[in-house]
Amino acid sequence: MSVLDSSRSSTEYLPGGRLKRLIGKPRSSWTPEDLAMVARNQGVKTISLMHIGGDGWLKTLDFAPRSDDHFEDILSGGERADGSSLFPHSGIEAGASDVVLRPRPATAFLDPFAPHPTLSVLCHHLGRDTRALPQSPDTIVRRAYERLTQQTDVELWGLGEVEYFLGKEADERDIYGADDRGYHATAPFVFGEELRREAMAVLVDMGVPVKYGHSEVGYVEPEETDGIIWEQHEIELDLAPLPDAAEAVVLTQWVLRNLAHRNGMRCSLDPIVRRGHAGSGLHFHLSPLRDGRHLGGEGEDGELGPEAHWLIGGLARMGGALMAFGNREAGSFVRLLQGKEAPNTITWGRYNRHALIRLPIQARTEDGRTVTPPTIEFRLPDGSCHPHLLLAGVAQAMMLGRETEDLEGLLASTEVSSGDGNEAVPVPTDFHQVAEALRKVQSFLEEDGIFPPGFLDRTLERLEETPSEMV
Repeated sequence: MSVLDSSRSSTEYLPGGRLKRLIGKPRSSWTPEDLAMVARNQGVKTISLMHIGGDGWLKTLDFAPRSDDHFEDILSGGERADGSSLFPHSGIEAGASDVVLRPRPATAFLDPFAPHPTLSVLCHHLGRDTRALPQSPDTIVRRAYERLTQQTDVELWGLGEVEYFLGKEADERDIYGADDRGYHATAPFVFGEELRREAMAVLVDMGVPVKYGHSEVGYVEPEETDGIIWEQHEIELDLAPLPDAAEAVVLTQWVLRNLAHRNGMRCSLDPIVRRGHAGSGLHFHLSPLRDGRHLGGEGEDGELGPEAHWLIGGLARMGGALMAFGNREAGSFVRLLQGKEAPNTITWGRYNRHALIRLPIQARTEDGRTVTPPTIEFRLPDGSCHPHLLLAGVAQAMMLGRETEDLEGLLASTEVSSGDGNEAVPVPTDFHQVAEALRKVQSFLEEDGIFPPGFLDRTLERLEETPSEMV
């Protein structure tokens, strides 16, 4: 499977979406001509080429097509861009920085926020040699996913739990909230329910798979200094191959920010909005698949299979290092150190919300049939996460777990039962410790060129240059 072949990882699992209904055939078979037809019928005025930058944020390049031929040329060939600006500190020099945005028709959607009809399409990044750009986060996560699949015959799927805070000026109607007491609250006890439900509907219409949404425990009463009331919500996405799971998180954050802006609210994905209160994690549920069968849970004998052991062991060995991509702000350490169900030691266990790696309970029907696939939850990342780089690291971690000689010993030494205290190795508590953890596994992350030469060296430099006292 080529790194640019999205036939296995970006189509069949997706919900219908508005464009699928308009085109009338599966996403995997969409062509530029199909999109041009929809554009004519829907009065599209703008094409937006969207892609992921080095900072993990969604980027946009807009076009006003002059004709059908121009429209199809844009969707077939893409356009050049400045790689040194898109991927700073990645080794791309300004003197040779041209890259190409190559659209992927199967990812197209109608922009729900544009003032005029606009077709958006997600893109790969190509270098001047027309190959996938090594420094692109999109390339890195796809190559990591491809390597794992090819060498183990196991696909790794994931989903993100996107936690976020909504903030607005408090008024006399906001009388129901109480600090850290918002879990599963419903209107009128929360003000963000309508926005959350609208976000879920928008995402499904775009073709992003969504599992559920609810209000979260975090509720922050206003202070006299700012008068802002904050409440926390979560949208949990549905399982998808790792590259698509990363894109789903970024698109969800984009939708939430747009809706908050439209409604005169603030949307914060920060790890912590105020000390002493619950923070926003970005937990990932992970599911290894072999021959279409989810292998993240216990078998009929009550034991975990080797694929689950590889993933748990790899995350235990590499979890602290992955904070370089999953916990990128000073507030990340505040969230971990103050507790509030955030993990602060390298442990794994069944059901335990203090564990770094958790095996959640599964919902079952009365006759014992499971209604959702078993998953392995990685609870360390937060809202500052770069999902593409993090999930690439997770794929490499699973490979590392597979290669670990005394894997059973590692699992035994890091397991914690649901009632035990955590007496294991602590997670890093500042950027310098993250750098130290990253340096120990750097060679594993760079195996087979997944993280290109020099990429992690520059990541280490930035971590080591960040003053610890920022925390």
